[in-house]
Amino acid sequence: MGDHDVSPNPKGSFRKFLEQLSGAGKAIGVLTSGGDAQGMNAAVRAVVRMGIYVGAKVYFIYEGYQGMVDGGSNIVEADWESVSSILQVGGTIIGSARCKDFRSREGRLKAAHNLLQLGITNLCVIGGDGSLTGANIFRKEWSGLLEELAREGKINTEEVQKHGYLNVVGMVGSIDNDFCGTDMTIGTDSALHRIIEVVDAIMTTAQSHQRTFVLEVMGRHCGYLALVSALACGADWVFLPESPPEEGWQENMCIKLSENRARKKRLNIIIVAEGAIDTQNKAITSEQIKELVVTQLGYDTRVTILGHVQRGGTPSAFDRILASRMGVEAVVALLQATPETPACVVSLSGNQAVRLPLMECVQMTQEVQKAMDERRFKDAVQLRGRSFENNLNTYKRLAIKLPDSQIRKSNCNVGIVNVGAPAAGMNAAVRAAVRVGISDGHKVFAVYDGFEGFAKGQVKEFGWADVGGWTGQGGSILGTKRTLPGKYLEDIAAQMHTHGINALLIIGGFEAYLGLLELSAAREKHKEFCVPMVMVPATVSNNVPGSDFSIGADTALNTITDTCDRIKQSASGTKRRVFIIETMGGYCGYLANMGALAAGADAAYIFEEPFDIRDLQSNVEHLTEKMKTTIQRGLVLRNESCSENYTTDFIYQLYSEEGKGVFDCRKNVLGHMQQGGAPSPFDRNFGTKISARAMQWISAKLKEPAGRGRRFVSDDSVCVLGISKRNLLFQPVAELKEETDFVHRIPKEQWWLKLRPLMKILAKYKASFEVSDAGPLEPMQPRGPEEPATI
Repeated sequence: MGDHDVSPNPKGSFRKFLEQLSGAGKAIGVLTSGGDAQGMNAAVRAVVRMGIYVGAKVYFIYEGYQGMVDGGSNIVEADWESVSSILQVGGTIIGSARCKDFRSREGRLKAAHNLLQLGITNLCVIGGDGSLTGANIFRKEWSGLLEELAREGKINTEEVQKHGYLNVVGMVGSIDNDFCGTDMTIGTDSALHRIIEVVDAIMTTAQSHQRTFVLEVMGRHCGYLALVSALACGADWVFLPESPPEEGWQENMCIKLSENRARKKRLNIIIVAEGAIDTQNKAITSEQIKELVVTQLGYDTRVTILGHVQRGGTPSAFDRILASRMGVEAVVALLQATPETPACVVSLSGNQAVRLPLMECVQMTQEVQKAMDERRFKDAVQLRGRSFENNLNTYKRLAIKLPDSQIRKSNCNVGIVNVGAPAAGMNAAVRAAVRVGISDGHKVFAVYDGFEGFAKGQVKEFGWADVGGWTGQGGSILGTKRTLPGKYLEDIAAQMHTHGINALLIIGGFEAYLGLLELSAAREKHKEFCVPMVMVPATVSNNVPGSDFSIGADTALNTITDTCDRIKQSASGTKRRVFIIETMGGYCGYLANMGALAAGADAAYIFEEPFDIRDLQSNVEHLTEKMKTTIQRGLVLRNESCSENYTTDFIYQLYSEEGKGVFDCRKNVLGHMQQGGAPSPFDRNFGTKISARAMQWISAKLKEPAGRGRRFVSDDSVCVLGISKRNLLFQPVAELKEETDFVHRIPKEQWWLKLRPLMKILAKYKASFEVSDAGPLEPMQPRGPEEPATI
């Protein structure tokens, strides 16, 4: 949302703030249309609250386009409280329907008349490509429809002039992630949560009985859910509409399944997208696959069709934050629109909110379908975007082991070590690194128990099958310690020498970063450290310089969000109550801030934004005011190290005293549950992809003619791999030193602080908010040399 870098103008940089945008006199209609998706409510809530915040009127349009055509009680003004407590609810509270009437001009004429009666000329549409195309047709016809209404005497000429044009902004709500131009659509992450929950459950029963399971997931025309869930659970085989299996796949698949069984794997998982086809465009069904496995291999095989489970349930933290950011961005886009502005879609690119021309995105989405119909499958995969392509390539590398005779040996040994506190997703990262390393021809050595274990020689060579089934495991199977390498440099160098380690991959948090700095400083003394070293960030705190995200933070965020949901629910039906919840993160306020955004909290206290007694006082007053309405519970998050003296107990006691007679207080310290648990789909995939990429970097470095007896001494051979804005970047630790606050173990600049005002606005505080520049829309798919940070 607010994290667009506004291009500096020649007269020095200028920033646009929300205060300069006014919605006074404007009316916005919000509707959800097409299939529902988790997170739609979060988007509706953000549109309503942001609209009211800037002074516009916001109207719910119930039952999608059908409600717009029928009018009357289907179009109702919304107030602040009408979207209270909907953040955690799946589906859409304003209903959605497929609508035949709106497809006819007659229907659209009725709809235009209904909107005009309330002066609504701004539409925010949350739906799939069909819904957005409909909105664009409506926008194009608008002036013609008004003229027709004037001719029929239903409106006067003054109204025609006053409401001369319709602004349309779309948000894509679709669990299939089938929309080109956006990395993630609202609902996709939640659908993956449902799929992974089922896969994890099925794996335990399949292990017991040595069964094969065929799982059918949604995606009639798009294989995203199938592909990413296959990547996240290490499935044996996956069937996608965009990339059908080659001729003779039946035999290849059976060979692959039996090879896996021979490697002592007790179960097989095959994932099928409901729209899976072969190269002749004939459907491949789950039943067909089951028959094949039973007749060819005689394995006990079961089919599970997930169906509408995938659309249901509570939205994940990612979807709530995504939808909230998009909703606010959509309102800003509507306020900045002019008659010349084409309809746009607000979407996510890497970690940035962007606006794209709606029709270009729709056309590209339709191109994919056309390519599939014409059996141009390579084109179909490319049109889906680089994220899809990368996922597919990574899946193939990790799922299918080439026979040893086909792997060119590099004669290099690569070490992998986990450092710091455990983070969910570390095991997925280790698995990916081991398998990519082996397929690149290296010998891969895993180090147990961090640098301490390294010094003691707890090093073991890993094979392909040693990391089977690791993606879904929480914690760190290799063990991990916070100890830094400084006091063991001699011993570690000796171990590197003994095992002939030519490169090092370190997975961990801030300690891993400090360790990397220490190893690189010791290069002059120990030639063993003159090898390529790369770090992959993995910590729940998300405080590693050089990356916007780290493995494990998403899982922790979901734990916090789920807990907040439960805690809020515990108060319903009782008297007015405020909860004070303490989160982890060291000095980094990421978990507290994003948790507050995802759980709909009233305040979040963090170290990065100093606060004093006056702020606490105003928060208490704000809550007291809120309690006078129909909303009877409050939620306050506090980062564990946000202030030395304003402790969780202090804040709890202050609120209890000040709230006497109005509300009572409870406090909750979430503690280590934030580090545990099975990794979320996001962390499994992020861990898998970023770690695979790190190993590719190591392979490329080892191929360089490094000269000087293969000694690596330059800064660019010691890097942190991270996501920065939209790109995957390898940044030398030497350069990152400047950007680090070592005392508080955080980066000096953190992108998510720009989302602070967003949380405040949605909790009804006045906040100064940087908005995107109303420049021209971004063209679709600029293919630059940099790597897209798609997740």
